[in-house]
Amino acid sequence: MGIETWITSDGRVYFVRLHEISEPEDRASESLEDDGQVLARSEDFFQDETRHRLSLDSVSTAHSHQGWRGTCVHDFETPRWVQKQRRIDPDEPLYMRNRIYEEPRRAMAIAINGKFSFIAIGTFSGGLEFTNFPSQDGVTPKSKTIQVPNPYSRVTGEVCALEWSSDGYVLAVGWRHGWGIFSVGGRCLASGFGVDDLVDEDRFQDAFMYGVRNLDNTRYAFLQMDDRALVYRGADQPDMSVINPEADVWQHIKIPQSYLATNWPIQYSSLSNDGRLIAIAGRRGLIHYSSTSGRWKMFNDEQQEQAFIVKGGLLWFHHVLIAAVQVSKTYQIRLYSRDMELSNQNVLYREVVPSQVVILSLVDNSLLVYTADNTLYHFLIVPTTETIKLHLCGSITFNGIISAPNAVRMLSWMIPSAQKQLGDPVDDMSVATVLMVVGGRLILLRPRKSANQEVKYDMQIFADRVEFCWIHLRGIGTLENSLWGYDGQGIRVWLNALTIEAPQQREKDGDEPENVKESVYISLDFYPLCMFYLSYSQPLLTCEAAVLMDKGIIIGAEHEAATRSNLSFVMFRHATSSHLFLHHILHFLLGNRQVKEAVTFASHYKDLIYFAHALEVLLHTVVESEATSESESDSEDGEIASDAVLPIVVEFLDHFDAALDVVVGCARKTELTRWRRLFSIVGNAKSLFETCLATQRLKTAGSYLLVLHNLEQLDENNDDAVRLLQKAVDGKDWQLCRELLRFLHSVDDTGTALRTALSKTNVVSFIENDSEVSSNSSGSP
Repeated sequence: MGIETWITSDGRVYFVRLHEISEPEDRASESLEDDGQVLARSEDFFQDETRHRLSLDSVSTAHSHQGWRGTCVHDFETPRWVQKQRRIDPDEPLYMRNRIYEEPRRAMAIAINGKFSFIAIGTFSGGLEFTNFPSQDGVTPKSKTIQVPNPYSRVTGEVCALEWSSDGYVLAVGWRHGWGIFSVGGRCLASGFGVDDLVDEDRFQDAFMYGVRNLDNTRYAFLQMDDRALVYRGADQPDMSVINPEADVWQHIKIPQSYLATNWPIQYSSLSNDGRLIAIAGRRGLIHYSSTSGRWKMFNDEQQEQAFIVKGGLLWFHHVLIAAVQVSKTYQIRLYSRDMELSNQNVLYREVVPSQVVILSLVDNSLLVYTADNTLYHFLIVPTTETIKLHLCGSITFNGIISAPNAVRMLSWMIPSAQKQLGDPVDDMSVATVLMVVGGRLILLRPRKSANQEVKYDMQIFADRVEFCWIHLRGIGTLENSLWGYDGQGIRVWLNALTIEAPQQREKDGDEPENVKESVYISLDFYPLCMFYLSYSQPLLTCEAAVLMDKGIIIGAEHEAATRSNLSFVMFRHATSSHLFLHHILHFLLGNRQVKEAVTFASHYKDLIYFAHALEVLLHTVVESEATSESESDSEDGEIASDAVLPIVVEFLDHFDAALDVVVGCARKTELTRWRRLFSIVGNAKSLFETCLATQRLKTAGSYLLVLHNLEQLDENNDDAVRLLQKAVDGKDWQLCRELLRFLHSVDDTGTALRTALSKTNVVSFIENDSEVSSNSSGSP
């Protein structure tokens, strides 16, 4: 990249480049007479005199020389008491004389992430910070402090080493007393500061658990599986298996050793939309696998395999594999069929492109190809009677918009609905909104036509430090054309990204551009599966795999480490986690008074076994948030604010049969002080109890009985409980009968209520008769 980062002796970090500097001859001669080392921070210009002298030997004139110019990207204020520290008094005690101030933010290690355009900085106090590259406009970058999980407050020591993986997605951190692995967005994937259990110090081999001083041998050691692929199969299993962390939802697929022996490490991998087909590419060639047949297909001719390198990506279009390859000094896009053997003779189609492919993207039957010369090509995939081919629809250059083509990490586009339904796909490029992740920055390029019908793009920045993103182009109501992005801590969702307006312009040239506020933010305690790495260059699982749209769930993984006293090593494994996103989307819609849209969206999920639970979480969230806001504003008791969301939520719940269960389930998980306000909006608890009785929802009515008791709305004779008990006896729901009898015993220590209920319902004789019938039935031949 032609840049360097320097750590100065005072712990500051500078981002520098070597520049040609012209100056008068007398000044050049004066600079040669300077002694020592000069560092000028004013106007973001500084020089290292030793380097400066070395560069002067190679210049031909005295009027120009090379100098280092750059920006301080990691600065801090030294406390005043340190700045004003007086000279040491000879008569001062020794412990006072040896006082040395250690700046906690003093930089100890740095690592440049050229793929995402920022720097990782490790400090003396053990802190970790991410700082963007300084912009060409001279805007001082803002640093982001990364949270280092340390639940037992163990001593970490200073950061000793930092190293990014070759793809820029994973950072390895070595502390004096521990280690850690972080994603590019700042999520801690794994860490350790010592071991929790007693181990045999003489036999224990994993010394890295106690501290890491350098990372020279760890380039390929993190978050990858060198000899196999793991495919998530939870989406094909019942609903409860998806949310059960103990369920076996992974398929392990071994990569052939004959391919790994000559082509390790794995560079690219791809999974088809139906999860049946896998493609893998190492240093040379490629192979692919079908879960239907359980077979890998490889090149029979090794010379053909070794003749090309996959560069730019792999994609599946149904049973056709699309590969961007480099052959000698030319660049091609090749199409292979899964049904045919791998060989040069069986290539379905070849398309030569003038420059190396940076990234491939598939949108329906449109293939988007972005190349290193900053050009985007649009191909239509056209099946014919005998084969399949690519039809070039057009291309456009992004010169002046994208300054570093190799920093593009993700590419897609969105087509307006009118063009989808009525337009010619060949014309999609002129109306498409292009989505890119460039150096960790999520941007949208919106097209507009100039007076001469030339297409130009307006850039809209959505977010910084986005690890990955994807678009949900069609399908489930509100989520159509929604944009999802993961920032290291949670998922940001922009609903209907095509209609989002650009933010206000910057007031000053020096201000950073304002990001577009997301519609919904979903905090996660785990790492989404779509970036669960199986190779060091590309994720095997596509981003859509993180969100099971038809099940309303985000899937993720967490690491677990364990030690045993009789083992000389640490055991690591990953555990699957899940998070419902339904209530987040519904909360946003209802907060904007979009009840109709919320009902339509929720109707797609009403058959899920945990749908009622999702609605209960929604109601509980709204009840708690509004109760908290009311207590902070000191509003009058019982007064409902005009912008309250709870009445809208209750109106929404009335569209679903589970509403009565949702309300009582929420009440039983909420503080008693919230109940009066909840039922003042939902309806009188006694009326809801009667509704349950009338509709034969006896278990739900039993839950409302507890609510009535806590609200002191039960009569002295407990007639409501007796009526419910009688209906339970008539329906032979003996489990509910037992629970009601225990309830009556708990509300009246004298036993009068229980005896009265037993006499009125004669439940004991019913149970005995039912038991006799059951025993006779089992004993009959």
